[in-house]
Amino acid sequence: MDRLIEGKCVFTKTKPFVPLGVREKTDNTENSAVEHWKRALVIINPVAGDGRSASVLPELVRALSESGCICTAVTTTGRGAATDYVKKLGRSCELLVCSGGDGTANEVISGLMCLESEQRPIFAYIPSGSTNDFASTLGLPKKTKDIISMIAEGASVPVDVGMMNGRCFTNLCAFGAFTDISHTTSQTAKNTFGMLAYFAKGLESLRQITPIKARFEINGEVIEDDFGFCAIANTHIIGGGVIRLKQQLVEINDGLFEIILIKYPTDAIGVSKIAAAIASGEMRCEYIRIFHAGEVRLTILSEPVNFTLDGELEKNVAQAHIVNIRSAIRVVTGGE
Repeated sequence: MDRLIEGKCVFTKTKPFVPLGVREKTDNTENSAVEHWKRALVIINPVAGDGRSASVLPELVRALSESGCICTAVTTTGRGAATDYVKKLGRSCELLVCSGGDGTANEVISGLMCLESEQRPIFAYIPSGSTNDFASTLGLPKKTKDIISMIAEGASVPVDVGMMNGRCFTNLCAFGAFTDISHTTSQTAKNTFGMLAYFAKGLESLRQITPIKARFEINGEVIEDDFGFCAIANTHIIGGGVIRLKQQLVEINDGLFEIILIKYPTDAIGVSKIAAAIASGEMRCEYIRIFHAGEVRLTILSEPVNFTLDGELEKNVAQAHIVNIRSAIRVVTGGE
């Protein structure tokens, strides 16, 4: 059984929660204690972060209640549950809060994209999984209490959503090296070496991967080659931070992807050139090309490959049509 927790608490001395662009309901009864109210749906992945996700619930509900929200909280019970919750309950709320990892956030956003645009509540994310690149993209505070305070304040910005063959992503659609680094790098290595551990794992995957022959159609140009990595991204952080684009190159609501194609290196010199380009942050060498586009068509000319979409697997892809839906959702951040 899904667990359901509902509570209501409105304080007249607290500034009510008024997200941008949503409905406001008032009780015009004279001397009424309830002047404003909003509905918030909270979706918790109870296994994310070894249970850390569920621990945020009491503080989150208290903060939202003090801001004038009626809170309904549900916990996921398996893959796809978050999407189902949004499809069933999303139309009835103005704010939707997710506590979990990037995979849970992806499920929630998939549910939002099933709703009509005017019915989509504002989305807020509390990261607590093993990979939280989406939180880094949004520039969320490191401390959960600061994120909760930010959610209660309610400022939001529009964010693009990508669609690959009908499946959505917000951060990253990728194949090849680097795509599973966060999952395959040991926690001990992460704790001991930090970003160096990710970088070393990324280079290892680049050396070991089989070249992937593919054809891309981007901005009217056709590119065909053997590739070691492809990223179609709406983020400046890829692979847990192994690849970091300069932030001024990335706008999360401009309708454009940042597309990184890394040609397969045939020798150690090529690997070292790629490594140096990535480490410098410049991403400049003869093996790397970067594009900005709102649409990509690609065909895998070798065996079908597995893609990762926001850390979730899409298996055996041979062809893909990837489009950017500009400003499809609004997401709570620290400001406009």
